[in-house]
Amino acid sequence: VPKKLVTTVSGCADDALAGLVACNPGLRLLQGHRVVLRDDLPAIHGRVALLSGGGSGHEPAHAGYVGKGMLTGVVAGAVFASPSVGSVLAAIRAVAQAGAAGILLIVKNYTGDRLNFGMALERARAEGVDVRMVVVGDDCAFTMPGKAGRRGICGTVLIHKVAGALAEAGASLDEIEKKVTAAAKVMGTLGLSLSPCSIPGSKPSFQLAEDEMELGLGIHGEAGVRRMKVLPADKAVETMLKHMTDPSNASQLSLTPGSSVVLMVNNLGGLSCLELEIVAGAAVRCLENRGIRIARALVGSFMTALEMAGVSLTLLLVDEELVRLIDAKTMAMAWPNIPAGPATTRREEVPAPTEAPKKPQDETGTGPGTARVQRVLERVCSTLLDIQDKLNELDRGAGDGDCGHTHARAAQAIREWMCTQPPPTAPAQLLSALADVLLEKMGGSSGVLYGLFLTAAAQSLRGRNDSPAWADAMDAGIEAMQRYGGAAPGDRTMLDSLFAAAQALHSLRSPGADPLQVLAASVQSAEAAAEATRHMEAGAGRASYIRSSRLEQPDPGAVAVAAVLGAVLE
Repeated sequence: VPKKLVTTVSGCADDALAGLVACNPGLRLLQGHRVVLRDDLPAIHGRVALLSGGGSGHEPAHAGYVGKGMLTGVVAGAVFASPSVGSVLAAIRAVAQAGAAGILLIVKNYTGDRLNFGMALERARAEGVDVRMVVVGDDCAFTMPGKAGRRGICGTVLIHKVAGALAEAGASLDEIEKKVTAAAKVMGTLGLSLSPCSIPGSKPSFQLAEDEMELGLGIHGEAGVRRMKVLPADKAVETMLKHMTDPSNASQLSLTPGSSVVLMVNNLGGLSCLELEIVAGAAVRCLENRGIRIARALVGSFMTALEMAGVSLTLLLVDEELVRLIDAKTMAMAWPNIPAGPATTRREEVPAPTEAPKKPQDETGTGPGTARVQRVLERVCSTLLDIQDKLNELDRGAGDGDCGHTHARAAQAIREWMCTQPPPTAPAQLLSALADVLLEKMGGSSGVLYGLFLTAAAQSLRGRNDSPAWADAMDAGIEAMQRYGGAAPGDRTMLDSLFAAAQALHSLRSPGADPLQVLAASVQSAEAAAEATRHMEAGAGRASYIRSSRLEQPDPGAVAVAAVLGAVLE
C-alpha cells in the first residue's frame, strides 16, 4: 500500500478541507457538513448562487474555486466518493436562505454525482427553491458513444469560471444555464498518465509497466482506452490532440484552422512542474501548427487524481465574450492570477545585451415483530461484513476497489441505528427509515441507489401489508433507480440481480402463493443473475468505462444484492 502523508485515513477529506479553510479567510465550513462556502454569503443576495462538488482527492477542485467571481460553495465527499444528499441539500438551503436569486448546480458526469446532486435538487424544489443542474461531460477518450455518456473531468473548472463571471455580473439563472450549457458543448478534455493513483489506505487501482503510459484514463484511477509505450512529450501531446479531434471519435472536439481556444494544461497530481511546462509548450506549438489561436493558456494543477503522474489537456472553443468571462476577476484561490493575453511560441525574444549593464548608484415498536425485524437486519449486516473483502476484490477490476467498504459502512450504520432505537415493524416505515440511514451513512453511488430503491418501495407499501404489495414495491424501487441512475437490466450493475429477483417476486400476485417459496425462487434468480454479469459488457456506472476484456468477475453490486436477499431468506 503506497505511503501517504495523512493524519488518519478515515479523516483525510475532512482534514484537507479544514486546512484549506484555516489558511483562507474568505472561506467557511458549513457546520455538520463537508461543505465550504464563501465567507461573504450576504453578498449573493439577489444574485444567482453556484454550487458544485464531488469526491475529494481532486484538489484544488472543488473547494479551491470558491470565491467571488467563481463558486458560492462546494460539497465534498470522501476520497473519490460522491458527497451525501444531505450535505448537498444543506448547501442549497444555506445559499437559498442567504437570498440567492436562483441556484445552479454544476455537476461532473459521474453516476454518483448525478444521483446525489439530482436527489438533493428534487428535495430542494419540493421546498420551493429555484434550483437547476448542469451536467458537464467533456471527456474525449471514448471513440464509441456509451450509455453513461462522456465523463466530467477538468473542463468543469472552466465552466465554474464562466458561470461565476456571469453570476458576478448579475446575469439571470436562465442566462447562466443557457451560456454554460453552450460552452460545455464546445469543450473537450483528454488525460494521459505514467502511473496509477491510490486511495489512502488502499492499493493502486491498476498497474503500468515502467515503459508504458495510458491514454484516456479517468480522474478516479479508472483505466483508460489505450495503453502504449512511453513517448517523448511532444509526440505524446500530438497523440492526445489527434485523438481528441479525430472525426471518427464519437466524443471528438471539432477544431478548424482559425479557431480560437482556451487551453488548460492540468497536472493530474504527480507530474513535476518541469514536465508540465514541457507539455504546455508542446501543446501550444502543436495547436499553432494546426492554425489554431490559443486565446488563453492556463497551466497548473486544476483537477487532480491524488498522486497520479499524468496530465490532461482541455480545449474550450471561445469567442470574445467567453474570453472576457475567463478573464473576469475572481477571488478564488486556485484560479491562476496571470496577465491576460494569448499564448504563442513565437514571442520575440529580448535582444542579447551587447555589454553588461552598468551598476546603479542607489415511529418504532416493540414485541415479536420487532424482534423478527432485528434478526433479519442483523443477518443482513453480518453477511455484508463477511463478504467485504470479496466485494473489494471484485470492484478493483472496474473501479476503485471500495464496494466492500461501502457495504460494510452500511452494515455498521444499520447496527448502530438499531442500538439507538427499535426498528419500525410497519413495512413502509421500516424501509423509509433504512433509506435515511443509508443515504446519510453509506456513501458512494450505492448509498444513493439503495436510498432511491427503499424510498420508492416504501411509498408503494404505504397502507398495505399484503404479499402482492411486496412485488409492487420491488418494481417501484427498480423504476426509481433506473430513472436517476440510467442503468437497465443487462448493463452489468446491481440492477441485474434486483430485476431478476423482482421477476420471481411477481408470483406473489398469484392467489395462494407461498411467500417463502417465492422468496427462495427470487434469491436463486438473483444469484444466477449476479453470476451472469461475469459475461456482460458494462453499460452504466464506473465499470462502463473499462474494456470488457478486463471485466472477468461478476459485478460486485449485483453480488451484494443477491447476498442481501439470501440473508433475508435465511
